[in-house]
Amino acid sequence: MTAANQIVSRNFELARAHIRSRLFPDADLALAVNLKPPDLGRPLPVRPAAHPQSGPMLRWVEEALIGTRSSEAALREAIKAAHGCAELGGVVHLDEQGALAQARTLDAAARAGRSAGPLHGVPITVKDVIHVAGMPTLAGSAAYRAMPDRDAAGVALLRAAGAVVLGKVATHEFALGVTTPQARNPWDPARIPGGSSGGSAIALVKGIGAGSLGTDTRASIRVPAALSGVVGFKPTFGRISTAGVVTLSWSMDHVAPMARNVADAALLMDILLGTPGDLTGYNGASVAGLRIGVPAAAFEDADPDVAAAVTRAIAVLGELGAVVVLVGRPNRADFELANLAGLIVSRCEAAAYHRALGTDLSRYWDETRLQLEAAAQIPAGEYLAAQRARSGMMAEMGAVFDGIDVLAMPTSLVPAPLVPEAEQYLMTLARNCIPWSFVGFPAISLPAADRVRGLPVGLQLVAPPCHEAVLVALGTAYERSTGLA
Repeated sequence: MTAANQIVSRNFELARAHIRSRLFPDADLALAVNLKPPDLGRPLPVRPAAHPQSGPMLRWVEEALIGTRSSEAALREAIKAAHGCAELGGVVHLDEQGALAQARTLDAAARAGRSAGPLHGVPITVKDVIHVAGMPTLAGSAAYRAMPDRDAAGVALLRAAGAVVLGKVATHEFALGVTTPQARNPWDPARIPGGSSGGSAIALVKGIGAGSLGTDTRASIRVPAALSGVVGFKPTFGRISTAGVVTLSWSMDHVAPMARNVADAALLMDILLGTPGDLTGYNGASVAGLRIGVPAAAFEDADPDVAAAVTRAIAVLGELGAVVVLVGRPNRADFELANLAGLIVSRCEAAAYHRALGTDLSRYWDETRLQLEAAAQIPAGEYLAAQRARSGMMAEMGAVFDGIDVLAMPTSLVPAPLVPEAEQYLMTLARNCIPWSFVGFPAISLPAADRVRGLPVGLQLVAPPCHEAVLVALGTAYERSTGLA
């Protein structure tokens, strides 16, 4: 058995043992399984900015509309960038002619004084588990191929806002991992980009579009954002439709945007949520008085330089008027429960999906196949116990926010590992991210100002359900203060 397979097997053994220990306490209580976290009914603790600041993406749109730089010119720059970094393995399909035709149509509309929407002419990429009409969906696998005739729900919303879909980008096979091992980190090709939305991160760093649409089931937006130095913004579970996405976990999948900065991520999120101008109205909002909770457990086992970089980033928010306090939850046991129970839930649902799909498991990566085979052996009682634990944790993590507005912590405990060593970090990379997908709370990862040995470090901010605006306010305030905007 390979080292990776040994790690996968051990993780499943730990997860099942942990869940079996929870099968019988309170057995007489009704089984409560809440999939979508409830809005806690708290008012937003931050007000919109009096004069919201435009992000780079909006300025790009303005240039296209007034003719300073055409949509076609912007798209050709993105195409050139894609060809210039093919060795990183980030792009799996380019629709150059279709995208150029759309850009020319948008330029003609601009000359006639018409705008196609808030993303007029903005090139974007799409993770290859999300359907785009007329483009193949491979899900990173030799065992799967679809040619959809309609866009996924999220893609349709971005197109309707004027975005130009340039192509599809790499994913860990079926989004079942955090490394995207077939691709390479845009800052150091000897390292992984993170996953499973690794191709999205590569595309953004290399200028292949200004935004990317990905998915986050356990950590798949935020880990590559942290390791590759971009912004990954996971919404509250259930707020964005997953229609048209190759399923990993029905009850944990999130569709989420990635961008080069928080303002652009907020613009994409507004479009995906159907709240035009809402989140972007918090670009530049005051963060004075916001209470930021810092859980000590989130720094345990972190690379010392990563911990120091994130600590300095949190201190910057304190200098901007936020109140930084230490909090006791989530603690080590919370992180352990979320990681192990989340593994049971997501992989059991994945096994059921792939069984229905009927594809040949022998054609899957060994890592993927072993996870699905192990999950297929888990009894229904253990799956239900994991879901029950999820409902309990959802309520407990909601209570954490009774005295604070946001949690702050490292996104990933280590910088991007070298490719041959990545297997050692399969759980470490995502540990701090998984709880917030498990309970469905919104979270954002943005680059810290300080790097570690030349590599990006992610600052993760977490808010209560439906409080994405607080994350935008804090994120844009941090970027402006550190010169990252």
